[in-house]
Amino acid sequence: MQDLDVTSPRLDPHLGGQRPFGLSYWPLPQDDPGVELPRESIRLVSPDGALVRGLLWLPPAGRPWKTAVILSHPRGDFSVHYACPLLAAAGYAVLGFGTRYMGNDTDCLHEACIVDVKTVHDEMVRRGAEAVVLLGNSGGGSLMALAQAELGIGDGWVGMAAHPGEGVFMLQVIDPSVADEDDPQSRVLELDMYDPDNGWRPWPEPCSYDRDWLARYRAAQVERVARIDAVAKAALADSDDARVALAGVDKAADPRRWRDLRTRTVAMRYLTIYRTLADPAYLDLSIDPDERPLGSLFAFPDPLDANYGRGGLARTMTARGWLSTWSGLSSAAKLADTMPHVRVPTLLVHPTADTEIRVRQANEIVANAGADDVTYVEMKGAPHYLEGHRPQALAHVAEWMAARFP
Repeated sequence: MQDLDVTSPRLDPHLGGQRPFGLSYWPLPQDDPGVELPRESIRLVSPDGALVRGLLWLPPAGRPWKTAVILSHPRGDFSVHYACPLLAAAGYAVLGFGTRYMGNDTDCLHEACIVDVKTVHDEMVRRGAEAVVLLGNSGGGSLMALAQAELGIGDGWVGMAAHPGEGVFMLQVIDPSVADEDDPQSRVLELDMYDPDNGWRPWPEPCSYDRDWLARYRAAQVERVARIDAVAKAALADSDDARVALAGVDKAADPRRWRDLRTRTVAMRYLTIYRTLADPAYLDLSIDPDERPLGSLFAFPDPLDANYGRGGLARTMTARGWLSTWSGLSSAAKLADTMPHVRVPTLLVHPTADTEIRVRQANEIVANAGADDVTYVEMKGAPHYLEGHRPQALAHVAEWMAARFP
């Protein structure tokens, strides 16, 4: 197949075009299945009034379909995910969509995201799907597992490079050496993975971290998340207390008191969370060894730059958004908790050169699965977004679905 000319005005805007920087889940020219695929823009409104938008990819030449695949991510636009054209070409209806928090997860509530997932699921059933498979890539894996476990929707669950949950991932990458949450330069030196005394060496030299030090580091990561949780929970508790007090105030008799309590009921604490790209395994490949290279997909190339710079994740969150999405101690979207309740046929495709998710973690996801029918496939040498391995990976998914669904 020839590469597409990304400068041509006739280029299909949904397939094979130049990707925005960093959005590696977009199709690449080599992901073109070589057939024309009908597409339909989808605009749905959830039962609670949220707008859910996506793109429905259909099999070529009007070929009938019976099974639908739906895929999303808490903040990513999966309408143009690389899985869409490849699975549509294999004979499935594929609806990639964005949740109500697409592009901005500052106030992301997974409890609301799964309402969006159900809205799309129900739309595909309305359109005649005899089976609906939930596909989750990266952070979409924990979203789709939560939707299946909590709402009972979906006839199959597919994880592709699915990590254990966004909050669990944050426990892995948050920098525990932050001494003052209001000072991005503050450091507890003995907990700083970017300090030479702890085993760090300037990029691109590999680092070596003592395992006793690493155990203290991991414990300190949990402690930092717990401290942030405490601030977030206190803010929400204050709003709850004000709501109770407000019920006993006559706004006509005491408008000032009513006003003060009313503002507290709707007040939302915003958290600025510095330094969220500090996993020692990024720089020491002897930690949970696999086939990954040095570094992180969130940094180009040195994780130090993104940890201290503008990169990383969850940098600004509401109190409730942090607790629902990025807290590994409070979020309900943890595969360790949800996978035992996902009892539909389950497939996990794991790329062994993923800089973010370890083979050990993939094995744990599979071990926690509650289904009787569980399949695990490793894509040897593949990175997180499976560049260069996508047709083969999606062929595994299509073959797995064909054996189970109409």
